[in-house]
Amino acid sequence: MGAGSRPQKAGKAVLILEDGTFFIGHGFGSVGKVSGEVVFSTSMVGYPESLTDPSYHGQILTLTYPLVGNYGVPSYEDKFLGVPIHFESIGIKVRGLVIQELCMEPSHWASKRSLDEWLRDEGIPGIWGIDTRRLTKRLREHGVMLGILEVYGEGEEPDLDRLFREVKDVPDPNETDLVKDVTVKEPIHYETSGERLVVLIDCGVKGGILRNLLRRKVDVVRVPYDFSCDEILEYKPDGVLVSNGPGDPKRCTSTIEAVRGIIEEGIPTMGICLGTQILALALGGDTYKLKYGHRSQNQPAYDLESGRCYITTQNHGYAVEPNSLDGTGLKVWFINANDKTVEGLKYEGGRSFALQWHPEASPGPYDTEFLFDEFLDRLGVKP
Repeated sequence: MGAGSRPQKAGKAVLILEDGTFFIGHGFGSVGKVSGEVVFSTSMVGYPESLTDPSYHGQILTLTYPLVGNYGVPSYEDKFLGVPIHFESIGIKVRGLVIQELCMEPSHWASKRSLDEWLRDEGIPGIWGIDTRRLTKRLREHGVMLGILEVYGEGEEPDLDRLFREVKDVPDPNETDLVKDVTVKEPIHYETSGERLVVLIDCGVKGGILRNLLRRKVDVVRVPYDFSCDEILEYKPDGVLVSNGPGDPKRCTSTIEAVRGIIEEGIPTMGICLGTQILALALGGDTYKLKYGHRSQNQPAYDLESGRCYITTQNHGYAVEPNSLDGTGLKVWFINANDKTVEGLKYEGGRSFALQWHPEASPGPYDTEFLFDEFLDRLGVKP
């Protein structure tokens, strides 16, 4: 595209799955072609947060809620101690977006541009006007699949024969080191003049996790996912938090090794989402891939100790194998009330624990934010 030229206007669009299922609709955002793992989320709100959630890196996201874009897109410039307020990171992390109905004229006091404009500005293709219910049912029955999303320029026609051939060779993003793409490259320090220091191992951390720590007056050092245990210990942390992130946790070999050392040092550790799986792997447990994952704001996490059930925000495609935990020092703390999968772990003595969901929500219910306070209690900090 030459200097000063305008982006090509989107025309038709096609989404095709590896089993040959295809959908023809209207394109929006950027003209172009992407491939990835096609997943769905049943969240009703929060597309700015979802699209910037690094855990979606490598994926084409389908939103099942029928109307998307109605409140527009806010500004990246609104920040709290350097962390964006309205987003989970800077920049869209999904490879493509699939929705049923697109709102082109949003209405919200904080909106700076439309969803269509945002995707176009960041080079992300989208498709709307398809039967997302049919697509979601297909993914539930078969499991998540690889696919191609292609948006054509105005007046161009889809080449289905070519797409049928290409979709058979789509590379699986989970076989690559996705975390490497979304972690920080160098340590970042967040100063609050707090009494305690937490090292945050960034596997693709959501901004909401950082905001929750900083609001509680904790100094944070955010380090790359491949930092060694010795490099982390140089900061003399009072605690360590292992963040969420994309892809297969078994790819994070250096993170797993570092967390094993941190636990052996007796440092209180909190895992969130991918961090839960890494904690389990570090102590000798195992993980497996779910059929279609948990991606929504209404997942029920049942506390086996108290008998209480919390409604939680989740975004993960892998889970901990409970039968692998014997002899690890880990016990199952929470389970999913729907499918009985592991939702939380507690390490012997209770100083370290991990949650498969997002206690910071963003968006979703904030009922379990108190778990950040429980983590700080283990550091000797009273909220």
